[in-house]
Amino acid sequence: MRKFVSMCKSKMGVNASEPTRSRSSQSQSQGRQHHTPSTSTTTGTTTSSNSTKTGPSSSSSSSSVISRTSLASLRESLPENPHIYDISEIRIATNNFLANRLSSSSSKASWRCNLRGKEVVVFQRKFRRKIAKDELKNRLSDICRSHHGSIINLLGASISGGGGDQIYLVYEFVNGASLSDCLRNTKNPNFTVLSNWNSRMKIATDLAHGIDYIHNKTGLKIENLIHNHIKSSAVIVTDPDFNGKICHFGTAQLCGETDEPERDESMNPKRSESRGVRFEGVRGYMSPEFQSTGVATQRSDVYAFGVMMLELLTGEEPLKYRYDKSTGDFERTSVIETAKAVVGGGEGTLRRWIDQRLGDSFPVLVVEKLTRLALECVEDDPVNRPEMGRVAGKISQLYLESEKWSANMKRPTDITVSFAPR
Repeated sequence: MRKFVSMCKSKMGVNASEPTRSRSSQSQSQGRQHHTPSTSTTTGTTTSSNSTKTGPSSSSSSSSVISRTSLASLRESLPENPHIYDISEIRIATNNFLANRLSSSSSKASWRCNLRGKEVVVFQRKFRRKIAKDELKNRLSDICRSHHGSIINLLGASISGGGGDQIYLVYEFVNGASLSDCLRNTKNPNFTVLSNWNSRMKIATDLAHGIDYIHNKTGLKIENLIHNHIKSSAVIVTDPDFNGKICHFGTAQLCGETDEPERDESMNPKRSESRGVRFEGVRGYMSPEFQSTGVATQRSDVYAFGVMMLELLTGEEPLKYRYDKSTGDFERTSVIETAKAVVGGGEGTLRRWIDQRLGDSFPVLVVEKLTRLALECVEDDPVNRPEMGRVAGKISQLYLESEKWSANMKRPTDITVSFAPR
């Protein structure tokens, strides 16, 4: 299991951690040098005493130079302070927003471009609530200091001129494809790059630990930190390592989505003749309490994560609609409903339900455990849903079980065959 947590310190923290010699150690070293007996050589006493004095100091100076060099390289590897970009920089980088839009993980406008010498992705978002400039800077500074191997880093932001109702979030560019595109290839539905069970378990482990970090381990002063945009199209599967990385971290806090339960146009309930009131948003990922109140919580994040795990298992969309000719209406099929139907139905039912492109090569017991865990995450009552720390621990165990299964399934190489008569 690859568990990578990169909690980078600031440059001031690195400066503070640079080793310096204390006065006591300096005085002791000077005392030792003073009492070191000088040896007579052909160059005289003065030369020999100088050589004995400069020997230890030269070695210590060389070691200090090495330590300073290593610290300098460490500083270069640390993330920079968050950038407050001028809107003119964003306009130049995106060719006045006329550049080709990125086919990305968000329904909002986004562009892949080069900004201050770095390849980035710029997302255009709308403020849910007006945030004071100083408060926005503080939030931006806190979020940009949070780093995890399973989260795409936020580099900075820019606010549009005029009314300032738009914010442009700048994220690092990560080479890969969204999880939804990896699972559902429109050009070739029978093909997926995730045809190996362990690759899917690796992604599940990465995402679980990434969300657990957001909820519990950032160390920020922000209470009840949430993501609020968890979906398969907001996850990048890196190329060529097939690691899972979560997009849009910090969007909810910087756009004011977590402050007041204000609903924008996309979240307004609309009347439907067949279903009464429904919400426009990310269909299939919204928890029942979020649909009724519009307030996002960590429990609603857990719900969306559970839906995403069921997607990994089946390769299907959270919601599908099939036209019924007999009734003339569309029938909705939920991946949650199909998962509940197969649990406890036996091994044969589970094999027919899971993604057939895995080639019937997966540990059935691990699949059943992961399905049950995902169903716990999508409980209607948010109190019954587990916390992400517990979910991440269980998925890590399942990943180890999958590794053991994969090792046992490898073709043996120490078998000998004999054709001699018995």
